Amino acid sequence: MGTGEWTTRDRAKAIAYRDYQKSVCSQCGTRAEDWDQGGNDDTEDAYVAVTHRCIGCQVIADKQDSVREGSSSHGVKVLLIPAAVHAATQALKQLEKHGNRHDD
Repeated sequence: MGTGEWTTRDRAKAIAYRDYQKSVCSQCGTRAEDWDQGGNDDTEDAYVAVTHRCIGCQVIADKQDSVREGSSSHGVKVLLIPAAVHAATQALKQLEKHGNRHDD
C-alpha cells in the first residue's frame, strides 16, 4: 500500500492521460489519428457511422417537446427514473396529501 503521494511515474502517467484526453473529440470520441488521412495506401477508416435508436433518449426528447409546448420551460430538466421509484414517490405524495390517517 502506498503513502498517497504521487511518484514521478504517477505524474508522468497523469500528464500523458491528460494530453491523450485533449486529443479526443468531445463529441464523437475519436482522434484525428484514428482516421485515414487520404494517403496513397488503401487503409480503411477506423470507424463507420451507424444509426442506433435509444428508447430512453427518445422518451426524454418526447417529454422535452411536451414541456416546451406547455408553460414556461426555463430551468425544466427531463430525466429518467425507474418506474417503481416514480410509483413510490407518487404514493408518498398521496399519503402526505391525505394526512397520513391510520385506521387502527
